[in-house]
Amino acid sequence: LILIVVSVCTATGAWNWLIDPETQKVSFFTSLWNHPFFTISCITLIGLFFAGIHKRVVAPSIIAARCRTVLAEYNMSCDDTGKLILKPRP
Repeated sequence: LILIVVSVCTATGAWNWLIDPETQKVSFFTSLWNHPFFTISCITLIGLFFAGIHKRVVAPSIIAARCRTVLAEYNMSCDDTGKLILKPRP
């Protein structure tokens, strides 16, 4: 949820930064200084990625897929929360 909110804020700030006519006339750092919303949200997004938040989003689905692969040999499966599903015998 945090990753989605920060990503939307960064995208919105980037749009406002790009459509500003002053962006082309001033230096890069002055442009960033003139758009603190974009600068702060971009720094926050980079910080979240360095903290490894993207691994927390992807890891549960990878673990569930690997469990399903192993459990398929025993005629079982699991849902996304990890609940075991017993399939009828063939």
